[in-house]
Formats: sequence, structure tokens, C-alpha cells
Amino acid sequence: MTGKRRLSASVDEDLIRAAEAAAKRGDVPTVSAWVNEALRQKLEHERRLLALAAFIGEFEAEHGEISDAELENAARRARARALTARTVKPARMARSRRKTG
Repeated sequence: MTGKRRLSASVDEDLIRAAEAAAKRGDVPTVSAWVNEALRQKLEHERRLLALAAFIGEFEAEHGEISDAELENAARRARARALTARTVKPARMARSRRKTG
């Protein structure tokens, strides 16, 4: 890792509040650490997108363009395999604890 450099940037107020809250909760040591982590995640995301675009380009160069029908079929198969996850609402959890406890 290279050294640190001070940065001046304008950031949306809601994001500043979220960063300050994360630091206050102890999720990150400082607001700067929160911003640094967000920038690192954005960089990694961009790298993955570029790698995916390169992979698709190479695949299509070898096998031909992926058709809309193939994309729709892949999406349909993915939805069929997907698991649905629901969160239990706090009030519902409290009721079930009263019944069992």
C-alpha cells in the first residue's frame, strides 16, 4: 500500500451523516477510513466490470454474439434456482418469543 494523501471533496450530506454514524458505532475507526473503504470498493467494482467485459468480448469473439434469447433463458434459469430470503419483523419475533418462552 502506498502512503496517504489529504483530499478535499464535496460529499452529499446524507453520506457524511452515514460515515459519521459508522465511526461513532465503531464500525470504522474514522470517517476517513469509511471514505477510503468506499473508494476501494468502487475501484474493485470497476475492475470486475472491466474484467467481465473483456471475458464477454473474448467469449463472443470465439462463439458469436450472445443473443437476447440466450440472456433471457439464463435469467429464467437463475430465477428458478434462486432462494427467497425474508427477514422476520421485530414485532413478529417478539410475539413468537412470548409463545415459546
